[in-house]
Amino acid sequence: MENVNYAPALDHAKIETKSKLREYVEAILWAIFLYLVIKTCLVQSFKIPSSSMEDTLLIGDHLMVNKFIFGIKIPFTDLRLPSVREPERGDVIVFKYPVDTSMDFIKRVIGLPGDEIKIIDKEVYINGSIYKNPHEIHKDRQVFPAESVARDNFGPIRVPEDSYFVMGDNRDNSHDSRFWGFVPKKNLVGKALIKYWSWDKNEWHVRWERIGRVIE
Repeated sequence: MENVNYAPALDHAKIETKSKLREYVEAILWAIFLYLVIKTCLVQSFKIPSSSMEDTLLIGDHLMVNKFIFGIKIPFTDLRLPSVREPERGDVIVFKYPVDTSMDFIKRVIGLPGDEIKIIDKEVYINGSIYKNPHEIHKDRQVFPAESVARDNFGPIRVPEDSYFVMGDNRDNSHDSRFWGFVPKKNLVGKALIKYWSWDKNEWHVRWERIGRVIE
């Protein structure tokens, strides 16, 4: 009589469990990968922590930022991919704070490379002509001399190559280029696009009227 070797019966339940577990792991890894790609290369969300951009952006506004428009920075290097366009005067941009690049700042572009900037009694002059932005506000009527503080009287200075002069829309309460200098092009993160959420922590309610608003 021949000896017959019988293979052990397959445990289909264990195989199915391992297969599903593998699917879940792969799905999670792909989700993480896509999230990192989107965050690094396309868009990223930011929350407004201060009043320097009032009334364009309020504390508690959450916004999406276009990261590829000014050229995506290649991680762990100073290299950038080609930009869609250069920053324009009036753009609201997010950038790495030049004094501490671990921090992200958001301001409005006022001066472009080569521009001469001068501020006289709160009025901004660019290349000798007065520049008014429809979004700027002044909440303090007091005017400080240049010898006291650079807020209301400043310059003239010329914006260096590959750099930008930025200011907050809340001109009397903004820590910006008047105080710490220019934003190098290499520090650019992206252009603010749209407000997707807004929460008023003082009144404890959602600012529904601000959600979905394009940032101008």
